[in-house]
Amino acid sequence: MPGKVVKVRRHEKLGWLERLYVPMIVKGLVVTSRHFFRNLRGFVSGKNRTDFVVQYPEERVDYPDAFRGMPVLVQLDNGQPRCVACGLCEFACPTDCISIVPGEIEGARIERYPEVFDIDMSRCMFCGLCEEACPEEAIVMSREVEIATYDRPSMIYEKQQLLVPESLLKRRLDFLRAEYDRQHAAAGGRS
Repeated sequence: MPGKVVKVRRHEKLGWLERLYVPMIVKGLVVTSRHFFRNLRGFVSGKNRTDFVVQYPEERVDYPDAFRGMPVLVQLDNGQPRCVACGLCEFACPTDCISIVPGEIEGARIERYPEVFDIDMSRCMFCGLCEEACPEEAIVMSREVEIATYDRPSMIYEKQQLLVPESLLKRRLDFLRAEYDRQHAAAGGRS
């Protein structure tokens, strides 16, 4: 048998104390009080703290490697974006918040570059599909999530605002490369 059968006693007669739900209220108060006083003792003594409190903005939480913040462009050493303006991230975006205008450079190693690369952060849902679609690792999800503003036009981030040096994105890029290796190893093991 796959599971345990529980017979529900729907017609059981409850006593007057049980009909008032007093035992359940008292039981809930006991559990709540136990947690409250245990956390209070840990807060006052500073030892055996079981609560999770971050004194924001002085303290910050270290997000895991898989965390997806706002998308940013990887900046090369010469200050230019790694992006080749292929448009795959723009096509993959389900909210159409990315807009790219490609330009061409004569005689350079990278022939195309984005003349305009805008992301409307008020529409972005941080899904990471742009990051997955990019063949050049030019757009990655950062750890930045605090992008509040008072007006909508300032939520449109332009290319210069999105550029982040590669050294600051090393942790995310290493995570992505490890994911690619794991997928290739799993695909190779099936044959």
